[in-house]
Amino acid sequence: MSFHFERWVFRYKYVFGSEHSKYKARLVAKGFKQEHGVNYEEVLSPVVKITTFQYSLETIAVEELELEKMDMKVAFLHGDLHEEIYMSQPTGFTTTGGDHLVCRLKKSLYSLKQVSCMWYEKSKHHIRQLGYRHTNSDPCLYVKHGNDKSRIYHILYVDDMLIAGKDRV
Repeated sequence: MSFHFERWVFRYKYVFGSEHSKYKARLVAKGFKQEHGVNYEEVLSPVVKITTFQYSLETIAVEELELEKMDMKVAFLHGDLHEEIYMSQPTGFTTTGGDHLVCRLKKSLYSLKQVSCMWYEKSKHHIRQLGYRHTNSDPCLYVKHGNDKSRIYHILYVDDMLIAGKDRV
């Protein structure tokens, strides 16, 4: 069991030439207070190898496949924590007489050391449920074989994904 404090990070996101500029707030944990072996074990997640990426793009071009790039919004908030991690209540959310209470984190929170590893594990699980298998040469390249001998490629790079196939679905 571990106990960590939190803090708010405020940012103004300006979108050039757009009326969609906005203020953003993000609750982050003070991950620098975490101790290896106490409240996290694994911190690294694999990243697609540059040679795999280059070969995949060549294959996609030669086979004339449709290519789609996706960025997972707030990806690191989706990972399931395996450790017991507690944090103080977020500033502004304490109630009178309840300021001694703490929050137990069940999902990852930005700046915890294990967030990228938890995100990779969760995404790998979902990709495999869809029928993809990772290649032996790279754990971030997944391939799904169709009945018509076609292939769909799924490339993972942190919280970005490339998906290529014969048809855009």
